[in-house]
Amino acid sequence: MADLEPVLADLQAESQDLDDLVSALPPEAWMTPTPAQGWTIAHQIGHLAWTDEAAVLAIADPVAFQEAMQGGLAVLGTYVDDAAAERAARPPADVLRGWRAGRAALAAALLGVPPGERILWFGPPMTATSMATARLMETWAHGSDVADAVGVRRMPTPRLRHVAHLGIRTRDFAFVVNDRTPPTQPFRVELTAPDGSLWEWGPPDAAQSVRGPALDFCRLVTQRGNRADLALEANGPDANTWLDIAQAFAGPPGAGRSARVRPATAS
Repeated sequence: MADLEPVLADLQAESQDLDDLVSALPPEAWMTPTPAQGWTIAHQIGHLAWTDEAAVLAIADPVAFQEAMQGGLAVLGTYVDDAAAERAARPPADVLRGWRAGRAALAAALLGVPPGERILWFGPPMTATSMATARLMETWAHGSDVADAVGVRRMPTPRLRHVAHLGIRTRDFAFVVNDRTPPTQPFRVELTAPDGSLWEWGPPDAAQSVRGPALDFCRLVTQRGNRADLALEANGPDANTWLDIAQAFAGPPGAGRSARVRPATAS
């Protein structure tokens, strides 16, 4: 519980930042396309609401969640998109109310999970703290899509540490879902935090490493930025591969984002 409560507090703060952004938009702005192909702002918030409700179901009724998950696996290519589209078709005020209710219900449900108990999910089962971290990661990632859609520059916060930590914890998962053998040795990861301090993971003498700004690393592992546009440095062949396939989210490999078009240099 001691580990869970600060993560939940950061999840609440991250959610409120996004809530403040979308609640100030006129209803027609919810139809604004975002960088995620085919998804509007309404899709983004609808997806967060749907996922929160799925997480509550996984905690309250694992059997019902497993049945729903198995049904979703049969149409995996459209399952998530269809759920987002169904929510996006509702009036924005209803979508926003649903998201607010769902995230409150999830916070209460997570606080009731016994320490050490694992929650079924679309990827590997996870503890309550890991689930809260995953929800924060998704909230930040989809919030980035919304901010990009409306041209708002969000200031990075210390909450990025949760996203970065999850991106590092899912290293081996990223290799597996891309049909690759995970590395056997840990990497050294050094990220420059928003306040200029250094966040560190892994042994200092690790043979392979990743370094760069925490914001860029978080954009990479949530696939909200193309590696070519990010200031990340990999030392070692496996670390280099990881930066090409990293994903902090459950499910099959994402398509990622295209590199920004750069002007041609003069010859």
